[in-house]
Amino acid sequence: MRDRHDEITNLGADIVAVGTGDRRYAEAFVGDTGIPFLVLVDDDASAAHAASLRTLSWLQLLHPRTWKATRATSKRGYHVHKAGKRVKQIGATFVIGAGDRVRYEHMDADSTDHADIDEVVAALGKT
Repeated sequence: MRDRHDEITNLGADIVAVGTGDRRYAEAFVGDTGIPFLVLVDDDASAAHAASLRTLSWLQLLHPRTWKATRATSKRGYHVHKAGKRVKQIGATFVIGAGDRVRYEHMDADSTDHADIDEVVAALGKT
């Protein structure tokens, strides 16, 4: 999202990230990644519950299928600083339109699965 921020905002959209870590984690994340958009903290899991997001078991979280993507992410310079209290919380991506209409949703299958950015941007053009 960071790399496509200008394109997304030029389409009239705003980006808001919601994280599971605490405020210090969010500040470190923003500082390390140079994210130019708002990052909120869902410390009590109310947003996760409202979105019906699931959590992973420790086995799912640490499954060998995630290792390759985790290593690749680390090689690109992205690291987990201090894990939040809900480290097993799975993520999701939503595009919300006028009237709170959900135009796109992607529920991550595991910790290495993320929405396809081209699909997210395409959803911004839906009416």
